[in-house]
Amino acid sequence: MTFLWPEGLWTLGLVPMLVAIYVTILRQRKKSALAYSNFALVKAALGKHSFRRHVPPLLLLGAFVVMLLALARPAALVTLPTQHETVILAIDVSGSMRADDVKPTRLAAAQAAARAFIKDTPGSTRIGIVAFAGSAALVQPPTHNRDEVLNAIEQLQLQHATAVGSGILVSLKAVFPDQDFEVKPSQMRAGLGSAAAGGSRASPQPLGAPAKPEPKPVPPGSYKSAVVILLTDGQTTTGPDPVDAARLAAERGVRVFTVGVGTPDGQILTGEGWSIRVRLDEDALKVIADMTRAEYFFAGNAPDLKKIYEGLNSKLVMERKKTEITALFTAIAASLTLLAAALSLLWFNRIL
Repeated sequence: MTFLWPEGLWTLGLVPMLVAIYVTILRQRKKSALAYSNFALVKAALGKHSFRRHVPPLLLLGAFVVMLLALARPAALVTLPTQHETVILAIDVSGSMRADDVKPTRLAAAQAAARAFIKDTPGSTRIGIVAFAGSAALVQPPTHNRDEVLNAIEQLQLQHATAVGSGILVSLKAVFPDQDFEVKPSQMRAGLGSAAAGGSRASPQPLGAPAKPEPKPVPPGSYKSAVVILLTDGQTTTGPDPVDAARLAAERGVRVFTVGVGTPDGQILTGEGWSIRVRLDEDALKVIADMTRAEYFFAGNAPDLKKIYEGLNSKLVMERKKTEITALFTAIAASLTLLAAALSLLWFNRIL
């Protein structure tokens, strides 16, 4: 536990003073009692359980201490419901997803895990589906309708090439429909000079239309209303650099959780006169997750993939974060005060 205003802890110096005052009052009462000649009468007045007279003051002192701590604005890591309103599932549908090193196939395992994730997601969360291969498309805009989302998952079809960067950009467009996202493809950046070093530019504006102001960058991971879950099994073969696309997500505070599905050695896929080994590019996915303050997960088989989605669901529903708990301390202090008053009234027919 920490304190947002630690200077307020100096007020705890008042506690020893209060204890000293209480002890002084008790001594004065004891001296007054010695003036009585009939000690039996004094003993009867105090009762059999004289320790009770100290309980309400001690409770009141405890309430005072807790209130002083509340003045310092305590904060702690607590588990609270998140505020994610939108989850974008970006799923790789490139040809390598037909590999069966993850049973029954990588794509079928991904679809099954995604269905389980969707069913367990709270109904208040909107879910959108982005499918990407050589290009990317928003196949299901964010919606609360789970049947539409599940139907979009079932309709996914394999395509050629892999453009992870495009998947990220289209996911960002689904989160921020009023903004434009574009980064230069990797094959175009070479030789374009330092002007292309940043790897991003705004979409061309129609002639005569006012230019859209560039959004001001925010701290990575600070946008709490939406997240992107990116599932892929292969290396980027075309389209924008996924790291440049992740940089745009980081500048807007959107976390991109990455899930790598496949086996370390990959698998050799064959076709009509060709063969290719499809491997998982974990390094790029780790960079994307780290850059956006999210996490990377490796799924080497279908059960692993399902567990990853279950874990992601719990992360998106409940989240541990530093939260001010002054209200909790105030409630405890109020409860102790009421308890002290109630016991004093019950035992001594007076309030303290």
